[in-house]
Parts: sequence; structure tokens; C-alpha cells
Amino acid sequence: MRRLLAPLIVLLAAAPAASADVRRGPAGDAFYTPPAKLPGKTHGDPIWARGVSARSAKLRGARTNRLLLYRSTSTNGKTIAVSGTVHIPRGRAPRGGWPVLAWGHGTRGIADSCTPSKGYGTFSSETRLLERWLARGYVVTRTDYEGLGTPGVHPFLVGRSQGRGILDSVRAARRAHRGIGKRVVIAGESQGGQAALWAAADAAPWTPELRVRGTLAFAPISQLRQQGEIFPTLESAPQSFPAYAALIMRGIEAAKPGLSITSILSDRTRPLYPFVDEECQSRLTQDDRFGTVKPKEFFREGADLRPVLAALESHDAGNLRLRQPVHLAQGTADGTVFKPFTDELVKELRANGARVAYGEYEGAGHGHDLLKVPAVQRDALAFAKKRAGR
Repeated sequence: MRRLLAPLIVLLAAAPAASADVRRGPAGDAFYTPPAKLPGKTHGDPIWARGVSARSAKLRGARTNRLLLYRSTSTNGKTIAVSGTVHIPRGRAPRGGWPVLAWGHGTRGIADSCTPSKGYGTFSSETRLLERWLARGYVVTRTDYEGLGTPGVHPFLVGRSQGRGILDSVRAARRAHRGIGKRVVIAGESQGGQAALWAAADAAPWTPELRVRGTLAFAPISQLRQQGEIFPTLESAPQSFPAYAALIMRGIEAAKPGLSITSILSDRTRPLYPFVDEECQSRLTQDDRFGTVKPKEFFREGADLRPVLAALESHDAGNLRLRQPVHLAQGTADGTVFKPFTDELVKELRANGARVAYGEYEGAGHGHDLLKVPAVQRDALAFAKKRAGR
């Protein structure tokens, strides 16, 4: 009998971790519409799951690429559903479970068609970096954030909302898949860099069971108030900036509807504003949208911007107090998140007690141009290995 049991024990020990019992979600876009009564009791509880359909939303080398709908909490404190993906590495989970790389994506837009888990907007260097973490034995989670794909408006750059989306994606993944451990490295790019910093700040009170070992922020958006003060004074700016301004206004409006954003927009901008809910960021930058709007004509002349500026300040990452080590990566040629703003963010975080390593990469731009730099990937992987052991 012992001779028969011994090989069986070896086989069981080597078997990959099984998925927990989570209801199978519907196909297509119906997946993103939650049931009227959400299952579960608290944020991070899975609602339902199914395999990832969009090829560009999958990671090569994963044993499973799974789409999750999970409970979270809105920027206004209501229980909502948020979508995201979880990617499980091959092989057996180590003692204590696989560590997690929790990813926050960069700006795609706020329309439901811009949802990353549906396959929109993922670029090759981002995918390759995440696949390298997967190959090292990390579970990778990727949230879509509140209101992106799911009901409601996505509160773009509202830090706490985005951070909760990241943290709840890890909790949901752990409850949907056995074998996922508590060690977490949080990472994100641009919008996701800001989201990663907020997730790190809120991790202890929001998901106290997780052991967040460190945070990676690639060109995180910061200095929101300062940029908000400068923008209306400019005669010209990069073509993408008025579209970003419109997205930011819509995000702030979602968090604080009483601001009545349309009342402070100019006659030039107001007719374009509804397109923010319908089209993705790349379309919004074109000439027949916000591409030819001058910053000086974005707001109505004489509009009182003080409430908007105060709201922007409340979501700025420079106000955060971070307990875990942070690695910030910034390209010197970034034309979207300018290096002087990130320099200031580093000073602010350090002044608030954070241990910040600052990687400055000569000639690197934004997004794909930053993540494709070999030194950026090398330093990010080294930081995660030092903090999480893989």
C-alpha cells in the first residue's frame, strides 16, 4: 500500500494549483454587466470568471489567462463591479504561494470600448515585460479600473479609486485561484504609475492580508494642480494635451458631480466634451476632436477654476505616505509626463518618509518608448526580485 501511495503523493505535490469554485461568466460584453445582486460580501470577492477572449489581452507562457469580475468600492463609497485579468504561471506553486505582480495600465480613455481586458491599447513592450515576470513565477493581475468596461463613468486619475481597483484585483485573484501567495509587488505606467502609488498607500488598511513588498511606478502622472494652473495659460501645447485635459475633467466630474464641469468649458470645447464618454484617447487627439483646441481656449473666459484645482490636488500622488520601497522610472525625453514633474514627485515622497530609488533613463520617452528600454526592464525586474524573491 505504501508503494502505491508514494507515487500518488509525488504526483499530487507536483500538480498545479486548482481554481477555486467561481461562477462562470457570460461570453462577450455581457460579462461586464454584473447581476443585480452581487455575490460575495466584501470588496475583492469574485463575481464570476471565464477565459480571456482577446488575444492581445493574453500573456504567452501563462497556464491560464482568466477574465475576472469582482466586487470593489466606487470613488463615492458604493459597492460596484470591476473587471480585470489574472494570469497564472505554469508549474507548481512554491511554498507560501506564487508572488503577485499587480499591474495598473496607462491611459486608454474612459469609454467602454477602451477596456484593456477587451484587447484595447496594450502595447508590445508592456506585454513583454509582464510576460517576463510571469516566466519568473509571478501571478500577474491587471485591473481595468472602476467604470472602464463596467457600468458607470471611469474616474480618470482619481487615485484612490484606481488604487482600490488594483488591490481588489489581487484579493479577487487569490480567492479565485488556490496557490497565490500574499507577497505583492505593485506596478504601473503613466496613469497606472499614479494608481500604483495610491494602491501602495492604501494597501495596509484596505487589504491588510497582503504583504506589499514594493512599488514600481513608470513615469507616474503627478503635480496635477500645478499642471492645471499652467495649462490654461498656454498658447500651444502637444496635440494630445487638450484631450488629456478633457479626460481629467470628466474623471473629476465623476468623483465630484457638483463641480458642474460643463459650465466652465468654453464654447469651443463644450460641444466636444460628450465624445470623451464615447471614444478612446487616440481618437480624442485628432483634429476634429480636441487636437486643434488651444489650451487658452479650453475653459470659459473668467471661469472659476479653484474648485477643480482643489479636487486635482486631493488626488495627487505627491501627498502620499508610503511604507514600502519605491522605484520610479522616468525618461529624460518624455513628452507626456515631463521629467521636472517627476523630479518634484520624488522630492515630495522622500519628504513624506518614503524610500525612493529614482531611475532616470537618458533619451527615453513615454509609454512604449520607456518600457522597451533594456535598462528599464532590467532595473524593474531586479527591484521585484529583491523585494519578492523571484
